[in-house]
Amino acid sequence: MLFPSNVFLFCFLPVILVLYYIVGSAEQSGKKRIWKNMVLFVGSIIFYAYGEKWYCLLLLISILWNWGMGLCIERTCHQPKKQKIYLVLMLAVNLGILFAYKYLDFVIANLNRFMKTQIQPAGLALPIGISFFTFQAISYCVDVYRKKADAQKNPLYVGLYIGLFPQLIAGPIVRYESIALQIEKRKETLDGFTEGVERFLVGICKKVLLADIMAIFADRIFNQVTAGESIAVSMAWLGAIAYTLQIYYDFSAYSDMAIGLGKMFGFSFEENFNYPYISASVTEFWRRWHISLSTWFRDYVYIPLGGNRGGKWKTYRNLFVVWLLTGIWHGAGWNYVLWGLWYFVFLIIEKQMPEKRTGILKVAGHVYTLFVVVIGWTLFRAPSLQIAATYLKTMFGIGAETVFSMTTLFYLKDNWMFFLCAILFSVPIAEKIRKYKGIYQGLLALLFLISLIYIIKGSYSPFIYFSF
Repeated sequence: MLFPSNVFLFCFLPVILVLYYIVGSAEQSGKKRIWKNMVLFVGSIIFYAYGEKWYCLLLLISILWNWGMGLCIERTCHQPKKQKIYLVLMLAVNLGILFAYKYLDFVIANLNRFMKTQIQPAGLALPIGISFFTFQAISYCVDVYRKKADAQKNPLYVGLYIGLFPQLIAGPIVRYESIALQIEKRKETLDGFTEGVERFLVGICKKVLLADIMAIFADRIFNQVTAGESIAVSMAWLGAIAYTLQIYYDFSAYSDMAIGLGKMFGFSFEENFNYPYISASVTEFWRRWHISLSTWFRDYVYIPLGGNRGGKWKTYRNLFVVWLLTGIWHGAGWNYVLWGLWYFVFLIIEKQMPEKRTGILKVAGHVYTLFVVVIGWTLFRAPSLQIAATYLKTMFGIGAETVFSMTTLFYLKDNWMFFLCAILFSVPIAEKIRKYKGIYQGLLALLFLISLIYIIKGSYSPFIYFSF
């Protein structure tokens, strides 16, 4: 179920909000929280089951498994060897399920290709959001192992943490230690609810009016190259830039909507994006982009491997592992692996340079970072390494139809306003507008009404991160 859809906006969300705020009103405070959490949990299962009827069982199995593992890990805290066995078992099952659904056919295809085997692919469909809820489940058990959180005795609360619908399918990846107290003792306020509604509307507008419009151009141009057509250099760059804007607004919009929905129910999720395209280095870019994933890999992979302790070469090794896994996390394809290693190379280069830059060096840093990012997103968007290579060569004039085509001018002439707005709102201009509260809220209401027209009409609305 998509957030910007008729069924969510006009059926699911109103019903669950009404039930949430009226249920348990006659009970004591503690009981009221239990009933409210029950409404959220059941609602989240229905939300997931709407699009993943059978895989809803997989989500429930994951919840029960990790609830049990959390209890076992806590109860063996004075038996380190036994506790580590439970930890390894927890990881093996979680990562095994993720591997089976997301990577098994990729491995089989490569074995057949390189080893000349004839293994039949499993053909398992990818459950929506499996990477997100698997990482959250691992976070819960590891936090219990590290004694950063107590094991939850009530499976309902573990289920609410892993399966809470606002962040279930697209994040942000919520850390258990940051939300454990909120599950049992959060407080809903009118100001929080209002702020949540506003944030949700911002996300809707970004998704419908910017991400979806950019998707039309990106998909059309990339599909031409995939189909074997030759395009102009200018068209290739336009497609790459359109996708660069699409993926930012697509993913950051869902994070906005998740954070806003969380606030409506009294939860406070951490920010996931902080205007990444204003970065002056690749290092800064990854501090601002998909913050919850970056910090997850830092805290659960990079630091346990040794972080930057142990000398330069061990640091490089640890970074290599993290960025290899980051690429693999995003998808089962060699282009994702190369995308992760692409950033690894530039992060290593930047470690040899002073991080602080001023004047012309800072401007050059912005240009260089955007160049690296656009090339990276081209690798990311292409359906295969072969198509990625063809597309990138076209961007630099190799095998291109021509340098500039009138089609590029036609696209820009009719849609320059969308591109201009997408570029402008990728920098903190909205923060300045927000200071004028009346103007900001009026503008937001108008944009939301326009977005609703698009939603009701059923306009083209792909969602990139469904595949993760």
